[in-house]
Amino acid sequence: MKIRKVINEAHKLAKPFCVTNGDNFVLKDFDPSDTLGLKSADRPRAQETLEIGIHALTELQDMLYAQDKWALLLIFQAMDAAGKDGAIKHVMSGVNPQGCQVFSFKSPSAEDLDHDYLWRCVKCLPNRGHIGIFNRSYYEETLVVRVHPEFLAKTESSTVSYY
Repeated sequence: MKIRKVINEAHKLAKPFCVTNGDNFVLKDFDPSDTLGLKSADRPRAQETLEIGIHALTELQDMLYAQDKWALLLIFQAMDAAGKDGAIKHVMSGVNPQGCQVFSFKSPSAEDLDHDYLWRCVKCLPNRGHIGIFNRSYYEETLVVRVHPEFLAKTESSTVSYY
């Protein structure tokens, strides 16, 4: 299967899950168990589709590296046990590990707290030609401290806030 065809099929698969109008988006309007009609009996078809996607991703990674103009950053953001690690393991299984890095962001270290809150994420951005994966991200931090500013106040004595 040609890469262009795989990309078009992936686009069709992802389209129902894309937020196109944030002002009218209501999360409860979406069924979290939606499988786009795929049943457990379709497992062989799903496995074949995954393998085709992995092959296409491998070829696209080679092009990304050869061009050396852009980087790709994938951010996996979900609650614990939501399948982030499994998704990274399965989808990224075909990429060259030399051109891919995965970073998990847990509680900030003492070194992290000596810098502004984006420092630990910025230092992990992928180089041109590489793929970076954030398993969780700073996004969670920006959301939580807006709701609970007292969390930020605890670290402001040694850090700079950007919001």
